[in-house]
Amino acid sequence: MNLNNMGLTVADLNKGERGVITDCSSEEIPLKLLEMGCLPGNEVTLLHLAPFSDPMYMNINGSFLAIRKETARLILIQKIDE
Repeated sequence: MNLNNMGLTVADLNKGERGVITDCSSEEIPLKLLEMGCLPGNEVTLLHLAPFSDPMYMNINGSFLAIRKETARLILIQKIDE
């Protein structure tokens, strides 16, 4: 497992890509996302994009979530290259 591409956000993932959350400290991220596992160190996989790429359906550490792209831009990741 190779981690790279610092400075990316969840919004930069393409369908099927994975990453590890590095920072989600923005005050604009809903508390519910944090409670559902959107925390540094957890893995995120983009499963599906709705039309116009919004919302984004993903698996974050076993929780399935649909979030707006606007919110996804606030969650920093490192992509996982396989």
